[in-house]
Amino acid sequence: MAMRRVAIIGSGQSRFRFRRDDATYAELVREGVRLALEDAGIGIERIGAVVYALAPDALIGVSNAERWGAEAVGVDKPMMRLNTGGATGISAVQAGFYHIASGLFDVVLVAGADKVGECGHAQVVLNKIWDPLYERALPLNAINMLSLSAVRYMAKYGMTEEHMAMTTVKNRHNAARNPNAHLRDEVTLQQVLDSPTLCWPIKRLDACPQSSGGAAVVLASEEVARKLCPRPAWVRGVGNCAESYFMGDRMGPKAPQDHADATALGHSFQAAYRMAGLSRPAEEIDVAELYAPFSNTEYHAIDATGVCAKGQSVRLMERGHFELDGPFPVNPSGGTQCTNPIAVTAMLRVIEAALQVMHKAGEHQVPDVQTAIASGNGGDHQFFGTMVLSSDPG
Repeated sequence: MAMRRVAIIGSGQSRFRFRRDDATYAELVREGVRLALEDAGIGIERIGAVVYALAPDALIGVSNAERWGAEAVGVDKPMMRLNTGGATGISAVQAGFYHIASGLFDVVLVAGADKVGECGHAQVVLNKIWDPLYERALPLNAINMLSLSAVRYMAKYGMTEEHMAMTTVKNRHNAARNPNAHLRDEVTLQQVLDSPTLCWPIKRLDACPQSSGGAAVVLASEEVARKLCPRPAWVRGVGNCAESYFMGDRMGPKAPQDHADATALGHSFQAAYRMAGLSRPAEEIDVAELYAPFSNTEYHAIDATGVCAKGQSVRLMERGHFELDGPFPVNPSGGTQCTNPIAVTAMLRVIEAALQVMHKAGEHQVPDVQTAIASGNGGDHQFFGTMVLSSDPG
């Protein structure tokens, strides 16, 4: 049996905030589900299976919280939980894609939520992903891990603190036009540079927030999608790749991967492009929603898309190339730097890419989008997932 065509026909997302004291975790899951089902124009009875995005448990303080959220997604459905760290959201959508492409189900719901703003110290939780003997005691966390990457990128490609601040200014400008974004206040270059240092060169305004909220996606087979949705977002390509778990393997003159770059992310994009039949990404892709929790990481994420040579993204950012009205808009939603409910952060990249293709992104819509890409990063900057979405089923 040939692989079936699959499309996104509906999505839903909360208006993300630091805390959501008005709703339990399970209620946040249901919030995303309700909005996605309404957007798709179907009821829960049409759902054949559920993929549940939840990672890691400690951020909400409940072990195996998918049991708590099961009723929010329909307890009588086959259900799979996925956890690939920050990449969980896109991994979950990819699993839903394969559920349908394989012929097993016709309609699949992908859902999840997080309450990162209520976990206390997220970086203490995230420290636990490192090797307990060799790395955890440093102590590593997401901030200093990626500050090391920033320093390396500076040395290799000439990125400066001002270049990092340009990313923040762009993303905040975009998020101000996205009613669901967590951080929506625009900032100036000087405000970013003057903000307190977290771990040099990353400053407070270079960093993503701790966000709370829910999200969901409805995927359908071609037969169902054509009946229910006037302009689906067709899943044309998916990719995955992982790199070494150990930080030390990405540093030094003999390291197989350079911590300045996102080499595995680049491989993941190339796999998605091959599946989608794309060979000239700079010409064939209209917009990108890239997982970049810190301002510096947007540069190596852009490099990994293949739309420019490694390090060239810094000069293109100077020229406004990646702005909302630029030649290649990156993160028109404001991106991870403005909204970060970890279990569904990468799902938001897919949702926002789909909204662009479906021409439903509102004030942050890029004109005439036909093809969009999305990415997710997880673990010790280790797991990478990518997707190509298009108005053309291929």
